[in-house]
Amino acid sequence: MPEIWFYHLQHQPLERALPSLLEKALERGWRVVVQAMAEERLDALDDVLWTYSDASFLAHGRARDGDAEMQPIYLTTGSENPNGARLRLFVEGAEVSTQLATDDCAGYERMILLFDGADEDQLTGARAQWKLLKGQGHTLTYWQQSARGGWEKKA
Repeated sequence: MPEIWFYHLQHQPLERALPSLLEKALERGWRVVVQAMAEERLDALDDVLWTYSDASFLAHGRARDGDAEMQPIYLTTGSENPNGARLRLFVEGAEVSTQLATDDCAGYERMILLFDGADEDQLTGARAQWKLLKGQGHTLTYWQQSARGGWEKKA
């Protein structure tokens, strides 16, 4: 069973925090799946990953791009893992519990739910996910974003 971590965004938006998390995963040799709730959100993330830095970009793709198995980072609204990812990131309301219910978690070392503390719907959803997963016996870890954008383990 993968580790399940909750990342509470407080001082940076997802668009600023996500690239550094993805860079760290790639440095570890992990492939990544990023799951959102809507295609429109994936469009925005797609743009961010190409343009977040003048000096760099993060290679990634979606189903419409083809060659999903070759992508180091795969963006989706579904439960698939075509690139053999070791890390799965859930953003803007995508639910960890739904993925765990698919029995398609083999190969993942870690799953991270990123949620914006300034968005009441995301905050409420993350709390519900925590309660549900804890009740199912999963070991959970909670990380809070520091003012400088780093992460501090709180629980």
